[in-house]
Amino acid sequence: MKNKVLFVITILVVFLLGLLASSIVNRKTEAKYKYVPQVNISENEPRNEVWGENFPLEYQSSLQTLDTTFSSFQGGSAMRDVLEEDPNLVILFAGYGFSKDYNQGRGHAYAIEDIQNSLRTGGPKGKGDGPMPATCWTCKSPDVPRLMNEHGVTEFYSGKWADKGSEVVNNIGCADCHNPKTMKLQISRPALVEAFDSMGKDINKATHNEMRSLVCAQCHVEYYFDKKLPGKEGVPYLKFPWKNGMTVEAMEEYYDNLEFKDWTHKISKAPMLKAQHPGYETFLTGVHADRGVSCADCHMPYKSEGGQKFTDHHIQSPLNNTSNACQVCHREDSKKLIANVYERQNKAKENRLKLEDLLVRAHLEAKKCWDLGATDAQMKDILLDIRHAQWRWDYSAAAHGASFHSPVETARVIGGGLVKAQDARLKLARLLATLGHNKPVIMPDISTKELAQKYIGLDIKKLEKEKAEFKKNLLPKWLEDAKKREDKMEVKTTSSIEK
Repeated sequence: MKNKVLFVITILVVFLLGLLASSIVNRKTEAKYKYVPQVNISENEPRNEVWGENFPLEYQSSLQTLDTTFSSFQGGSAMRDVLEEDPNLVILFAGYGFSKDYNQGRGHAYAIEDIQNSLRTGGPKGKGDGPMPATCWTCKSPDVPRLMNEHGVTEFYSGKWADKGSEVVNNIGCADCHNPKTMKLQISRPALVEAFDSMGKDINKATHNEMRSLVCAQCHVEYYFDKKLPGKEGVPYLKFPWKNGMTVEAMEEYYDNLEFKDWTHKISKAPMLKAQHPGYETFLTGVHADRGVSCADCHMPYKSEGGQKFTDHHIQSPLNNTSNACQVCHREDSKKLIANVYERQNKAKENRLKLEDLLVRAHLEAKKCWDLGATDAQMKDILLDIRHAQWRWDYSAAAHGASFHSPVETARVIGGGLVKAQDARLKLARLLATLGHNKPVIMPDISTKELAQKYIGLDIKKLEKEKAEFKKNLLPKWLEDAKKREDKMEVKTTSSIEK
């Protein structure tokens, strides 16, 4: 009886070892033949689904950016109306597009749709129409490097946003970051290369690990449109203000020396700067960057399927994937890690809202000064303080991950903004007294987005009507023209090439 039991156990062990050996061999074979190209990817191929023929795992994971169900304390992929959540922003951006419409960005799969829907891009009726320049397409699509290569960089930046509506239709994807021949990471936007040149650095010497952040830095940065470049006058040429460095003070000095402004504030008349989304700049000042962690390590961690290891192209908040994004290095419980992040973000938000309140009051107090007859000379230093204070507020707010990426630097920047905002209000109080106003300026009711927009004179119903007409009349024409153009783009299979 004992021998029979041993025999059965031996048979089972041999069987299980055989299954294990077979599994190992199969996985090694899968890994060996992971990359078997099915199509030839042309130099300017913008369609992600074509790249997906050769890289199905990466492509299929990228489609998960269509998921809009995750919402965190300060981000995620869910659609959020930021102006609805915080009506003060309508006042801070008075006279600028963000006072009309400011929604939380969804995943990369919605890059085109979201900019088409935004009230900031207006309701153009055709080419040459609308409020926004063509440059606003730059970070939205792999069609952008295609157009730059086909027609030239300056030509791409020229004209209106509506001029290229039928040409830019593919969402952020493969060609934005990869060389079609070697699949190596590459920079497809000239602004980043030119910014490195301005600092005396050669981006071609970047390591592979640095490139895993630099491909993100093509877009997740502070930038501005320079219309005064020699030989390109009038063209809103995309530039990064890094010549003096990437700190909030260095970029401010750069802009001040140029006497550059994004817009003139409608209420205070201050020459304003709009921080776009300086994620890369703030990331560099944090502990993760100091330890050599790249953007991709957390937002695109490695993943394994069927024995194949690949980079997960479901680009998202690490908080929705803590096991792969965080716990590879941090052994704490997922709930604890998320709580740590939220604690840092909440503390930064607490002081940021204090600065925000001071800025709203400063803008409205400045308006009162103008109403009472203040002169340009009397207002000059005050408006400069408002400009510098709001730049710091926006630098910390628009870099959505800054309070986690670099909580110490974010606290420093907000602290500097609080000082400058207080300076502005102290000078305003003195000037108001000089002008005969010795009591607090009455604040209007701006407790909702609608009330705030009404106060600054925005006709939102008119803007929404124009956008609806655009989506009904012009947008379908763009999509139809794009389909006709792409239907003519040939895709060669590798088998046909071999023949």
